[in-house]
Amino acid sequence: MPNFQRLLTELRSVRMQAEQDVERLGAAITAIEAIGAKAGWAPRPARAPAVRRRRRRGRMSAAARRKLSRLLKQRWAAGKMRRRAKKKA
Repeated sequence: MPNFQRLLTELRSVRMQAEQDVERLGAAITAIEAIGAKAGWAPRPARAPAVRRRRRRGRMSAAARRKLSRLLKQRWAAGKMRRRAKKKA
């Protein structure tokens, strides 16, 4: 049991030291914000880190790809015919 008591005492002292560190950090942050406020800039509000979401890509069926391919080929052919007509005229 003496080891258990020593462990508890050590853990409590580590916790107290961590709490003091947190208080010192809070004071430092407040001081820096005060200096910044005098300089004319406002501190940014704390916010949660942004979560990157995966972008869903659209899926195209084989039939839709064939239809699109056919329509594009018709469009390219029509443009090619217009260019040929301009050259002959």
